[in-house]
Amino acid sequence: MSEVLVVGATGTTGSRVAAFLRERGVPVRPASRRADLAGYVRFGWANRETHAPALSRVRAVYLVPPIGVAEPAPMVEPFLHEAVRQGVRRVVLLGSSAVPESTSGVGALYGLVRTVMPEWAVLRPSWFMQNFTGESLALRIRDGEVISATGKGRVGFVDAADIASVAGHALTAEVPHNTEHLLTGPETLSYDEVAALLTRHTGRPVRHRSVTVDELARHFTRHGIPASFAAMLAALDTDIGGGSEDRVTDTVERVTSRPPRSFREFAEREVR
Repeated sequence: MSEVLVVGATGTTGSRVAAFLRERGVPVRPASRRADLAGYVRFGWANRETHAPALSRVRAVYLVPPIGVAEPAPMVEPFLHEAVRQGVRRVVLLGSSAVPESTSGVGALYGLVRTVMPEWAVLRPSWFMQNFTGESLALRIRDGEVISATGKGRVGFVDAADIASVAGHALTAEVPHNTEHLLTGPETLSYDEVAALLTRHTGRPVRHRSVTVDELARHFTRHGIPASFAAMLAALDTDIGGGSEDRVTDTVERVTSRPPRSFREFAEREVR
């Protein structure tokens, strides 16, 4: 039985997609840039020589775009054509609810996947709940503070496990999804409400410090993020403040037949 290639298999969603598939007996080929990881195929977007071997005898691909690349299409398009050449039928692409289809940036990949691949799906999740347990510079709950320029804006935070579940179904369904999936959790929350939930769950004070978009960009640059990228990240908070993420969809339940996890459930399971 041919395998499912999971690009970004050590990442937040890729690791969970690989686990989801293994639990269901689906052969998985996890990919990583590192050459020293046992059981992983070596894959690097900038290393074209790794693409064809990674795709050999693969039937579907979970595709996480190149990280930190402003225009990923020139890297991704040759990979997709190589996939088709080798008989890959299906690609499930990780996008973002904050990034609509466009002619540039990550948004350009949506149409590319739809055009090149016989079978496809584009996942557009809202902000990950796991951002509050990772290394985000602005969401350092261990320091008792969440920083944002979102004001009172609300977000339909989604659990990465739910994203992985939708991806797993899209990768293995008998009938290809051939659509975009906008993914959210079951409710929208402001960062004030998130801070209050985290305070109640951890027993440690967590506050939301609201700053201007320029202050947030400077915060990022002080921690080594390039100025142009810092400005782009901060601008996303402005969009949230304007209501861009204040929405809830039924996609997770419709695809997986179970409701998405709430932020409270996530906090009980993963926040310490």
